[in-house]
Amino acid sequence: MSTVADRGYVPRALAFPALLGLCFLILPLIALIARVEWATFVADVTSPTALAALGLSFGTGIAATAICVVIGVPLALLIARSGPRLAAVLRAAVTVPLVLPPMVGGIALLYLFGRAGWLGGLGLSFTTPAVVLAQTFVALPFLVLAVEGAVRSTGVDFERTAAALGAGRWTILRRITLPLAAPGIVAGTVLCFARAIGEFGATALFAGNRPGVTQTMPLAIYTAFNGAGVTQGTAVALALLLLATAVLVLMLVRGWRPGAAR
Repeated sequence: MSTVADRGYVPRALAFPALLGLCFLILPLIALIARVEWATFVADVTSPTALAALGLSFGTGIAATAICVVIGVPLALLIARSGPRLAAVLRAAVTVPLVLPPMVGGIALLYLFGRAGWLGGLGLSFTTPAVVLAQTFVALPFLVLAVEGAVRSTGVDFERTAAALGAGRWTILRRITLPLAAPGIVAGTVLCFARAIGEFGATALFAGNRPGVTQTMPLAIYTAFNGAGVTQGTAVALALLLLATAVLVLMLVRGWRPGAAR
């Protein structure tokens, strides 16, 4: 049983603004759930347009997450094992997409991969691969920062011991570094996937909003509330699915956090 000393000595008067903050976060979600038309929920989420948006979101989200793992884990390892100055520069570069408005990210991708961009000859803009690229751009920092923190927290003592015993770099990576960082890798991957399927701004500008081609769940919801595409009932149902996905992500991340079982 926890004691007052274990919980600290925060003034009780702060409970009121804390509860206000909690209500501010939870009440809008309750209002969303209250607007769900349960009688037509199944029909709403199984309509052709909704299924297309769902399938595209999860398909591109999985592809974007796979790309993030392939390029993000090495980048995280590089940051974690670099010197303080280089690590600070690399970490700042990785963090930029987190603080940029998503629309700015979409414009940047358009100027790089768009028809008039530096790599316009690839013909990627306003296609399904453009959705994957947009999702990768905004989701990659979540994985890199989670993995970098996990790798850095493990230190290098075990790696030094293995090296002293004759283990090679790849053996150390495979048998020591990655297993020790596994909780961070899993948490980062899950957060990366959740961010990818919830991406809206960069996707809208760089990939467009073509049903069945680039219209993901967030774009279908936006389209519905602007009077086109799926009905508002379907939009609310899809929004509830995204909310359920976010809750599931939080549960998975909590389960993989060090000390979660305590």
